[in-house]
Amino acid sequence: MKIGGTFIWECFREGKRIWKDSFHNAFTNEGLNHILNTVVCGSTAITAWYTVLSETNTAASTALTYGTTGYTETVSYDETLRPAYAEAPAAAQSTTNAGTVAVFTISATKTMYGAGLVGGGTAGSTKADTAGGGKLLCYALAGTSRAVVDNDVINLTYVLSA
Repeated sequence: MKIGGTFIWECFREGKRIWKDSFHNAFTNEGLNHILNTVVCGSTAITAWYTVLSETNTAASTALTYGTTGYTETVSYDETLRPAYAEAPAAAQSTTNAGTVAVFTISATKTMYGAGLVGGGTAGSTKADTAGGGKLLCYALAGTSRAVVDNDVINLTYVLSA
């Protein structure tokens, strides 16, 4: 058994979908340790996870952490906070936020390169926060970078499977 995930992002401009893509993530050592510590060792679980988008061409690595992500998280979207990862209960060894996708309303011309899932710490919902002991569960660099402009809407779905 191997744990893994897939990000699915799609971009809408003026109500029309202009692209859709999916890409597989790498779990960080920090994320895997959190899973093991929570499930096996009884550590406190993180109950709120958030989605992030990367605006730098940064390869995924197991060494990335919440405090040292290696990528630049975009803050160029209208939503005040990071979009929550609102996952459904697991079934058939899988969970997803497909029922409530994370929405990013872009506020500047940018190029997006990847996505991640973060949680915990003192300000887990705060855009670009890297302090306070949070966790970077996973991160992925998309196969193709994507240009976006003001008012584009990116819907981000994440499917976690074992």
